[in-house]
Order: sequence, then structure tokens, then C-alpha cells
Amino acid sequence: MTNNDIFKKLRVAHKLRDDDIVKILALVDFRISKSELNAFFRREDHPKYMECGDQILRNFLNGLIIHLRGPMPKKQKK
Repeated sequence: MTNNDIFKKLRVAHKLRDDDIVKILALVDFRISKSELNAFFRREDHPKYMECGDQILRNFLNGLIIHLRGPMPKKQKK
């Protein structure tokens, strides 16, 4: 299973649109355009298909955690 497959399945499972994914990636200070994002969801034989790298998937997963749970609370010093 490729990173693109994982990304697609998460998108469908969480019912995310392109705008939602761009906002989720922005939560971890990762900027991406909608056209770059759409290249990950194309078929492998499409001329504008792009392979999803580990960095993009990692940032998406970290952003998704923040999106679903909220930001981590700050630790208090004793």
C-alpha cells in the first residue's frame, strides 16, 4: 500500500474535501496548493499524477491529530 493509497483512504474515511486538507496541513505550518494536492489523488497512469512523499503524509497525520483532538495543552512548570 502506497502513501497515496493511505492518503486517499483517510480522505474518504474522514469525509475531507480539498479545502479541509489544506487547512489541516496549515495547522502544522505546511503549505500546499489545491492543484498539488489533487495530483496525489489521481490514478497512477495519469500524466499529472504525483507520488505522495513521507513528509507530506507525516505532516497530514500530525495536522489531523490537531484537527480531531485539538492542540496539546501547554505543560506547567512546577
